[in-house]
Amino acid sequence: MVDKPDAIYASPLDKIIDFSFDEKVVNVFPDMIQRSVPGYGTMISTIGIMAARYAQADSHCYDLGCSLGAVTLSMRQRIQQPNCDIIAVDNSSAMIERGQQLLASDKTSSTQVQLVCADIQDVAIENASVVVLNFTLQFIPVAERLTLLQRIYQGLKPGGVLILSEKLAFEDEVQDNFHIDSHHDFKRSNGYSDLEISQKRSALENVLIPETLAEHQARLKQAGFDFVEKWFQCFNFVSMVAVK
Repeated sequence: MVDKPDAIYASPLDKIIDFSFDEKVVNVFPDMIQRSVPGYGTMISTIGIMAARYAQADSHCYDLGCSLGAVTLSMRQRIQQPNCDIIAVDNSSAMIERGQQLLASDKTSSTQVQLVCADIQDVAIENASVVVLNFTLQFIPVAERLTLLQRIYQGLKPGGVLILSEKLAFEDEVQDNFHIDSHHDFKRSNGYSDLEISQKRSALENVLIPETLAEHQARLKQAGFDFVEKWFQCFNFVSMVAVK
């Protein structure tokens, strides 16, 4: 299957339905994510570097909400610890099917990968040294986010790490508008029209619920993490690391 350019919202739609990771999105996802998330490539490669640092022998690494497996591949290509495998989970069967094809073509590492089609809230987190939520928590209902983070914390080994990437909201209206406008400029620079930007924003409005950096940091502390640090930010996209 050949990746296609993202033109899902290029034409006027009579009715804009809530965004979902269906077959239509899967076919254009690599193009969509690169053109939509500033710094995405840097985040993916750096997550692999951090995973190599924190991965422990005889443990599991989890990529929760793995999509096509970009984070999984980055971790797989760098982790050197013996008997350390990766469990990649996504609730989109289309994503998992395509991810299996991409992983099968990767011959750079012998690290074992298990792809699981499931709701990440139903997956047991056990004997983990690395857990990644790369733009995943934002799709979980706000009231259920702490429970998920507590389960991750409990399933992590001492010294284990959670890497959390999210789209941010800002309490200050001027600051929020600066980041939103800058993000839209980024998308325009990558060829998206104002129509595409507007229609996709409407599709995501009830699905992707962003929070402030302070809210994320406080919740991570509440979940039990002692060390919480922002390591990357570009406009309203951020990635944090939390160590047990």
